[in-house]
Amino acid sequence: MPEPSPDLEAIRRHFATDRFAATNGVEIAELAPGRARTVLQVERRHLNSIGIVQGGAVFTLADLAFALACNSRGRVAVAVNTNLSFLKPTPAGTLYAEATEISRSRRISSCTVRVTNDSDELVALFQGTAYIKTEPFPPRTEAE
Repeated sequence: MPEPSPDLEAIRRHFATDRFAATNGVEIAELAPGRARTVLQVERRHLNSIGIVQGGAVFTLADLAFALACNSRGRVAVAVNTNLSFLKPTPAGTLYAEATEISRSRRISSCTVRVTNDSDELVALFQGTAYIKTEPFPPRTEAE
């Protein structure tokens, strides 16, 4: 089954309603087929007990970029495996997650997400694999 032409604006609107990411301050900065960029302005609420960004905040930032990238081609893709390596602690500033789909077959999408800080230093590296379903993305609503 050929991939549908993606409606990137509809995909962006769909992910903008992700309550968990939005509640935690993650924003969508860019979206293109197989690519996405998300941003998190670090606030006090993102810091752990030793004053650096909590791992879950970094994961949420990277995970949204991953979800955007692997769903950006117009088919539902769901994570089956992820891995996150923390490389540099971050106490303040802005974090950026740049997801790139590095491989895609009929059923599998593999993405690498680089999380960087304001100085473009690598803060974390995320690797994700998603299973590609046959359903179109974004999902159709009953009103459509």
